[in-house]
Amino acid sequence: MAHLNLRRSQNVNGDFYVDTTCIDCDTCRWMTPEVFYSVDEQSAVYHQPNNEAERLAALQALLACPTNSIGTVEKPDDIKIAQQSFPILVDENVYHCGYHSEKSYGGASYFIQLPEGNILVDSPSFVTPLVKRLEDMGGIRYLYLTHKDDIADHQKFAEHFHCQRILHADEISAGTRNVEIQLTGLEPFSLTPDLLIIPVPGHSKGHTVLLYKNKFLFTGDHLAWSESLHQLVAFHDFCWYSWSEQIKSMRKLANYSFEWVLPGHGRRFHADTDTMRQQMHKCIKFMESF
Repeated sequence: MAHLNLRRSQNVNGDFYVDTTCIDCDTCRWMTPEVFYSVDEQSAVYHQPNNEAERLAALQALLACPTNSIGTVEKPDDIKIAQQSFPILVDENVYHCGYHSEKSYGGASYFIQLPEGNILVDSPSFVTPLVKRLEDMGGIRYLYLTHKDDIADHQKFAEHFHCQRILHADEISAGTRNVEIQLTGLEPFSLTPDLLIIPVPGHSKGHTVLLYKNKFLFTGDHLAWSESLHQLVAFHDFCWYSWSEQIKSMRKLANYSFEWVLPGHGRRFHADTDTMRQQMHKCIKFMESF
């Protein structure tokens, strides 16, 4: 819960504010750029919502904030409307879960609704409003984890939904030793005809990405859009295993077709396949410059 006495001075006057507990994860800024911005390495409100759509978006960012650093001066009577809006539709049957977890430094998680069983991509916070909504949407069959950094409340989801967790063996630690499906090696793994798990060592040794219908690529911490550079990037300063291996992984990934990059950290990117391919080669060239 945000604290009014910790309200940042950089916020404009009005109901919504960000307090000094902000960890600069960027969640509110990419979710609701019409309200939140970056100033002095934290978020703040630069524009108060002035219509229902902006207010809903601001409340969604408030609920998604992993550190509860966003608050309102007045008690929001419409908070339940915002809670019911999660997960938020991205495209087709793919949703953004919101409720980012501080355990994952605010990483985003996604939900794919499928007739044969739904898939949760990385773990959000295990909170009652989201859990009830996921129950209403058919529950969870698989909890796919891109890598060890974004596992958050995976155990609670597994126990509640009796879902099978998927994680590469090279990412297993004490907290994930009971994961049901542990991938090995560097070969792609077909979970279903439309779901392909691709090993991309680099950020971490056992990092993988998930390609759905050759359209949606869930990239964890491997690949994201940079607003400042206006291109797809990998995070050189946050490469914990091997930058050279990450370049190799990116070259391999460039051979696949997709239209969406949906990362755990960083910004989303949507483009036609030709533009995406050009962006991938631009990203690789940029990586090789380090």
